[in-house]
Amino acid sequence: MAGQNDLYTLTPSQIVLYGVSWCPDCRRARRFLNEHHIPYLDVDIDRDPQGEAFVKKVNNGYRSVPTIVFPDGSVLVEPSTEELAAKLG
Repeated sequence: MAGQNDLYTLTPSQIVLYGVSWCPDCRRARRFLNEHHIPYLDVDIDRDPQGEAFVKKVNNGYRSVPTIVFPDGSVLVEPSTEELAAKLG
């Protein structure tokens, strides 16, 4: 079962999306994952200071969202729908 161990790491056991509620790109990425029935953990960095710190660490000090971390250790930052589709097959 995924949980806290999957947060704030570049090697989660499932996809983790770091975003905010008001971001159109975050909503689009969530919609894509939901429509394709792809399980993921959703971290709202406006409500999770540790999540915000992790995003800034991954993005050289920038609060770039969505930041999506994959189990293979790869990260997509502000991906287009096409980039998400290519990554996820």
